[in-house]
Amino acid sequence: MFDINDLKLGTKIIFNDKPYQVIFAQHSKLGRGGGILRAKIKNLIDGSTIDHTFSGAEKIEPAQLETKKAQYLYNDIENYNFMNSTSFEQFSLTKKQVGDSAKFLKENSDVDLLYFDNEPINIQFPIKMSFKVTYTEPGFKGNTASTVTKPATIETGAQLAVPLFIKEGDEIIVDTRTGEYVERASTK
Repeated sequence: MFDINDLKLGTKIIFNDKPYQVIFAQHSKLGRGGGILRAKIKNLIDGSTIDHTFSGAEKIEPAQLETKKAQYLYNDIENYNFMNSTSFEQFSLTKKQVGDSAKFLKENSDVDLLYFDNEPINIQFPIKMSFKVTYTEPGFKGNTASTVTKPATIETGAQLAVPLFIKEGDEIIVDTRTGEYVERASTK
C-alpha cells in the first residue's frame, strides 16, 4: 500500500477498483494535521481524467499491471489489431481503448501493452519514434528567425510543428509522450 508521499508523476494506482496513472501531483502540508495531495489521475482503461484530493491518512493500492511486447498489425472499421510477440496470439483493441495513441501507430511497429486482470488496456510506445513526413509546406529563404515552425503531417496522419528546414520525405524523431518534434533522423 502507498501513502500519499509515495504518489509521484507516473505512479500507477487502483482507485475505485480501476487502474489509474498519476499525471499531476501537488503535495500540501496542513498546519497541525497531516498533508494532502491534490492529484489529477488518468483512467488507463478509458482515458478519462479526474481531479482528486487524497488525505494524509489515506492508503492507496498500487496497480498490478503487466507489460507484454506486441506488434501492431492493422486496423479495421472498429478495432486495432495486434499480435503478442512471444505467443503470436492475435487480439484487438477498440478505438476507444486506443484513444489518442492511434496517431503514433505504424503498421508492424513494436509496442508495449499494459494488461490489467489479464486484459490489454493501454498502449505504451518507445519515448522516441521515427516517422516519415508525408506533407509540409516548403520553407522559404529568409524565414530564419529563431524557432520558426510550420505544420507537417507524418505517415500516420498526425500533425505536428516542425522547423522550416524539414521537407516532405524527411524522417523525423517524435517524442511520443508530448507529440512534439525532437530532431531529424540521421540518414545512414
